[in-house]
Amino acid sequence: MIEESRRRAYLDAMQVTTWLPRVALPFAAPSRPALLALPPAAADHPAPAARAVGERGVAAPNRPAPANSPPAEAAPVEPRSLAAQSTAAHADETRSGTAPAAAARPALDALRSAPKPVEVPVEDTPQAAAPVRVAPPRFALQLLRAGACLLLVELPTGEGFQSRDPAYLLLKDLLRAAGLPDSPQLLGEPVRWPLLAGGNLDQGPGAARDFVQGFLAARMEEAPCACLWLVGLPAIRYASEADADAYDREVPVDGLGVAWALPGLETLMDEPARKASLWHAMRRVRRRWLMESVAGPDADKDPA
Repeated sequence: MIEESRRRAYLDAMQVTTWLPRVALPFAAPSRPALLALPPAAADHPAPAARAVGERGVAAPNRPAPANSPPAEAAPVEPRSLAAQSTAAHADETRSGTAPAAAARPALDALRSAPKPVEVPVEDTPQAAAPVRVAPPRFALQLLRAGACLLLVELPTGEGFQSRDPAYLLLKDLLRAAGLPDSPQLLGEPVRWPLLAGGNLDQGPGAARDFVQGFLAARMEEAPCACLWLVGLPAIRYASEADADAYDREVPVDGLGVAWALPGLETLMDEPARKASLWHAMRRVRRRWLMESVAGPDADKDPA
C-alpha cells in the first residue's frame, strides 16, 4: 500500500486538492486515523487542503466522529470573516474579468430582445435594354426601264444580267406578255446591300428600306413613269414594306404611288405553276399602265 505522504505528493503534482470534511458526514463510513494524521515530514509544511481549510477559519478534525453520534454543529463564522471573504471574492471576480461581463450581460440581453429591423425589399429599377443590333440583310437589285414602266428586279446571282441568262430571258417574256418593250434599259449600277463591309453604320432592315425608297424616289423624279414593277421578295420588302403574301397584287409605296408585286425570276423558274396566277393578275392591271403608257406620264399637264 502506498504511503500517505507519497499519495499526497502525487496528488499535489497532479494539482488535485484534497479536501477534508468539517463535520462528520451522515451515513458515511468512519475515516481511518492514518488518513487524518499528517506524517512527520509534512507536519512543518501542511498540505494545500489543510491550508485551504485553515484560511477559511475551519479546523480539520483530528479524529473521526462515531457513526451513531449526532452531527456536530459548524463553528460560528465571524461577520468580519464573511466581509473579508466577500471582498476577496469581489477582488477575484474583478481580476478575472467576470464582474464587467456580469454588468454587461443586461445590455446584451436588451440588444438581443430588441426587435430586428424589418427589411423592405427594394424593387429593381428597370434598366433600359441595350438595343439589339440586327444583322444587315443581303440582296442585290437592278433598276430597269421598259417604255413608261420602271422595274426593280432582284438579281438572283447578285451579278448584273447577261443577254443569255435564263432569268433575263424570262423577264423579256414577261415584258412581251405585258405589252411593253422586251429590251429593258439598265439604269445605273445594281443596288447591293449592305453598302459597307464593316463599321458602326446602321445597315439593318430599316436603313435598307430607307435607302431603297430614296433611290427609287430620286430616279422617278429624274424620269417619271406610268407604273412600277417590284420583282422578287427583296424588292417588295424594302420598297413597299410588304411581304411574300403581296405577290400578284398592287401594293402602296410611300411617296411613290402604287407598285405591282411579282415573285422573283428564280421562283418563277423553280415553280412554273405560279405563272398562271401571274398571268391572270397581269390581265387585270395591264390595261391601266398600257393606257398611261399611250397617254404618257405628262398627258395631264398643260403644254408649255
